[in-house]
Amino acid sequence: MKKMVYRLFVTMLIFSNAHIAIAHDEKDEHKQHKAMSAEIKKSDFNAVLPKVQMVRQDAKKVQFQDELSDGRVVVLSFIYTTCNAICPMTSQTIAKLQGKLGVDIAKVHLVSISIDPEQDTPDRLANYASKFRAGKSWDYYTGVEDASISVQKSLEAYRGDKMNHVPTTYIWSGKGETWVRIDGFASVDDLLREVRLQLSKN
Repeated sequence: MKKMVYRLFVTMLIFSNAHIAIAHDEKDEHKQHKAMSAEIKKSDFNAVLPKVQMVRQDAKKVQFQDELSDGRVVVLSFIYTTCNAICPMTSQTIAKLQGKLGVDIAKVHLVSISIDPEQDTPDRLANYASKFRAGKSWDYYTGVEDASISVQKSLEAYRGDKMNHVPTTYIWSGKGETWVRIDGFASVDDLLREVRLQLSKN
């Protein structure tokens, strides 16, 4: 009888400690998410998009500069479909932004550009877009390597190799040459705040 009571006590103690550990991990994770948002760096810089041809996920060839210069606020990020760390996290945040914008989504152009254009065909990008439920205001672009590199360089994003890319989001009012660069894992609220500010200027 004493052995049974002892075993029951040990089991309860282990379960209790496990529960505390889980709760502790959840608090740590929450702190980490807050820290990531706090660690982002926002800066303004001037950029002019290059006049290059790109290919959308629907396989349509477009002039990239014209495609982005339609008056909408632009939220731009660089991705590649085989990335399993930064790109999915960035795309998930953009997906949440898409939902939070509500009716204002019609005034915003969400743009994802492949930095691995040789692998990322329009079909592959279309499949990738569907994973994040990209709506009609969210476009993915690929094309020849030179075109992708040209766009990256125009936004000071080119790092020589796709494995060296970092989490960065670019926001443009759609007018002029001033862009906002947000380095780090920006939260959806960080992006929403900046997009609302740009919308207020239009």
